[in-house]
Amino acid sequence: MQFSVLSSGSKANVTVVVGSRETLLVDCGLPCKELEIRLHSVGINPEKISGILVTHEHYDHVHGLTRFSKRYKIPVYCNRSTKRLLSAHQFEVIDSGATFSLGEFTVRSIPITHDAAEPLAFSITSAGETLSCITDLGTVTSAVRDALKRSHSVLLESNHDTELLAQCAYPYPLKRRISGSHGHLNNVVSAALLEEEFHSELTCVVLGHLSENSNTPAVALNAVSEKLRQILGDRLLTASVRAPLALMPVADYCVAA
Repeated sequence: MQFSVLSSGSKANVTVVVGSRETLLVDCGLPCKELEIRLHSVGINPEKISGILVTHEHYDHVHGLTRFSKRYKIPVYCNRSTKRLLSAHQFEVIDSGATFSLGEFTVRSIPITHDAAEPLAFSITSAGETLSCITDLGTVTSAVRDALKRSHSVLLESNHDTELLAQCAYPYPLKRRISGSHGHLNNVVSAALLEEEFHSELTCVVLGHLSENSNTPAVALNAVSEKLRQILGDRLLTASVRAPLALMPVADYCVAA
């Protein structure tokens, strides 16, 4: 199994997951044309996508959903609360917390805390390899920890630096929302979560949903312990809205604690 974070940040979020026979998207926050460009740039034909998993209804996660799903006739998987707020080619309604099959993939939906109708993270497994996409959450729960324990790769939110957030030009209500229990994880909390739940089979970490106004890739990476930076090496990355990451394997068995 392979994956690429095509975009991650406050403006647009899309991750593509490639199995041996099928391909999925997690969220669809890029405009349709730009999503097509980025998919082709990592060698993926949009016509091969067999499903779109939607974490929640915020614009940066569903901007291109209606047009893209209808153009390529792709079913959209989300819970009922999220479905009520969206338009798409076809919906497959899932229960929050449920595990379900989607072709060759086994998908585990994970309830999270965020200021959306009924937000989810997802763990996606194929051939014994698991990728978890965990962003847009203000609180680390036991279910989130459990997902990390099961993962070979993870896209994990590391949204903001607390000092940079305090200093930036955001209005106070927005700062309070971002840092609240239903907002976004800061660098320190994300780094601590990785340190506490790291295991030898977790071989790739992508820090995602970095704020362009209250974070930088260097600051986010430096929050991760030196030990984990050394263990993960070039398999510790940051994603951005500007360009996709290269397609990479979910499991890299050359890395070990």
